[in-house]
Amino acid sequence: FSMAVAVARAQVHQEPSLETTEGTGINISCSHPKKQRGDYIHFYRQLPGQSPEFLALAARGSKDVRNVAGQLWVSEDGSSSALRLGWPRRGDAAVYYCALGP
Repeated sequence: FSMAVAVARAQVHQEPSLETTEGTGINISCSHPKKQRGDYIHFYRQLPGQSPEFLALAARGSKDVRNVAGQLWVSEDGSSSALRLGWPRRGDAAVYYCALGP
């Protein structure tokens, strides 16, 4: 079953927690050494009491993420990524997730 195979190899690692002050930029990093060609890095966030919200996806390079005034960056070899929040506000306090998938 292909989904089971994808789940088995889709391993990502994130810092358990990060802190910053309002207006001080922060990088939310993610490591995914098993990323393969055709995989994308997906970032989500979950605000307190709400469902997860999709933010962006990328295979490599960088792209702007408008709804958090940030930028998603994925290394050229695909083994790591980061979501950069340039000017975080109190309303950006959330659980941020990265995921590996099609």
